[in-house]
Amino acid sequence: MDALRALPSVHQLLEEEAAAALIAAHGRPLVRFAVQRVLDDERRRATTDSAVARWALIEATIQALRRPRLRPVINATGVILHTNLGRAPLAAAAAEAAARIAGRYSTLEFDPRTGKRGKRHDLVADPLRYLTGAEAAAVVNNCAAAVLLMLTALAKGKEVIVSRSELVEIGGGFRMPDVMHLSGARMVEVGTTNRTRAEDYRTAITPKTAAILKVHASNFQVVGFTETVELKPLAALAHQHQLLLLHDLGSGSLIETAGYGLAAEPRTQDSLQAGVDLVAASGDKMLGGPQAGLLLGRAELVERVMKHPLARAVRVDKLTIAALTATLDLYLTQSFKDLPVWDMIGASPESIAARARAWQSRLSELGLVVEVAPGESAIGGGSLPGERLPTSLVVITAARGSATDLLRRLREHEPPVIGRIEQERVLLDPRTVLVGEDDLVVDAIARALS
Repeated sequence: MDALRALPSVHQLLEEEAAAALIAAHGRPLVRFAVQRVLDDERRRATTDSAVARWALIEATIQALRRPRLRPVINATGVILHTNLGRAPLAAAAAEAAARIAGRYSTLEFDPRTGKRGKRHDLVADPLRYLTGAEAAAVVNNCAAAVLLMLTALAKGKEVIVSRSELVEIGGGFRMPDVMHLSGARMVEVGTTNRTRAEDYRTAITPKTAAILKVHASNFQVVGFTETVELKPLAALAHQHQLLLLHDLGSGSLIETAGYGLAAEPRTQDSLQAGVDLVAASGDKMLGGPQAGLLLGRAELVERVMKHPLARAVRVDKLTIAALTATLDLYLTQSFKDLPVWDMIGASPESIAARARAWQSRLSELGLVVEVAPGESAIGGGSLPGERLPTSLVVITAARGSATDLLRRLREHEPPVIGRIEQERVLLDPRTVLVGEDDLVVDAIARALS
């Protein structure tokens, strides 16, 4: 009790010299809040801290509030589209376009030619139509929203047929059956987990059927005794019965992945050419742009979907449109090397090995020993499951503590370096480390090992 009586008041602390510097840097209200919190903590503990310790805690409280939770990290995991790390890093042109538009007024929903209100999704429609062959295009805030909007606007209260092999769940617990239920459409499952035939779809059609939904298995594989119906015959079946064929494509690649030594990933334009009426795809996966959901297909369907009230709830902002426009421009000029995702995918094993050896050499000059070993990178982000790219890994064995401790010290670096652990060794993959980040990685390793 005597210790508590010795506690200074909030007012007394705010009048001290130490408070003046903090108030100048952070403002009086925030400093007062931190002082009150620290004093409350001392009362709960029934102890009093020294003046030095108290002011250190006050400053730490302020810094904790002001430190951004969203901040850059260095991805050394070897997973190119790492969902937890923000998926595709934007091209420099896309980041600059978003920054350029962020602090100014813009033509977001204004047509300077007519002086009248415009539609924000029209701003990216032309390049999307050119690149995919779609009659019309629109953009919402992600692919899940695009699928939900598409089903709600076109099939609410009606039946939608989907193969049991395509009732997917992706990261975050996003399940296709749940989305279907939320849209108000009635899901009709056909086929089995491993085999679905055209006849399965045909026999499920009733007068209440509105559409057939094809879902790309973007984050898993079914191998062995399997059978699926390709898009072209499925489109013919749907149109024969005056039904829509909708496609949740997921990753939304515009490039032939086979040219990069990977398995074929369905392209958006391939779906449309096969007869799909409306495609939903992601902007931040294989496209390499910002988080967005693309809706591409027949003009009357895109218009109908975008007139639905739900469209306003899932619309994109000006920063997304600016970044997406700049990303699409790189596709228009085929400047694929300027897209970080495709630059990483296309990096040669030799170039990656050279970077790994350069890190090793610089660390050796500091008296630190690391190994370079062959390994594999992954595409990630629910794209091309099972596909691996040959890479070279920097392998670090902790001289003190465990591999988990070493990985934690790398994460405590500024910026944090994110790697992975295998067999009690920390592995860092240069493939996913952006150009210009090598010095930071070497510094992080050196500090973590010191």
